[in-house]
Amino acid sequence: MPKTITFNELRRIKDSLPEGSTHRIADELNVSVQSVRNYFGGSNYDFGTNMGVHIEPGPDGGFVVLDDPKILEMALEIIEKSKKPATE
Repeated sequence: MPKTITFNELRRIKDSLPEGSTHRIADELNVSVQSVRNYFGGSNYDFGTNMGVHIEPGPDGGFVVLDDPKILEMALEIIEKSKKPATE
């Protein structure tokens, strides 16, 4: 099911990811790292694909319609887990 989010919020989520998260997401979904970067607003299509991201002009950087929110959901899960203190 498609999901709509503002471009600036999508970038804030990407910027909140711990280091190595784009590689982790790419590995789990069997896509290129550049494709994950393109999902978060990158535009290098020589080494990655579009990943079903559609950007429309509007407030807060515009609106982004994500055909498949799986990468977004994975990113939010990684961010949430990174906030929890490690248990012994």
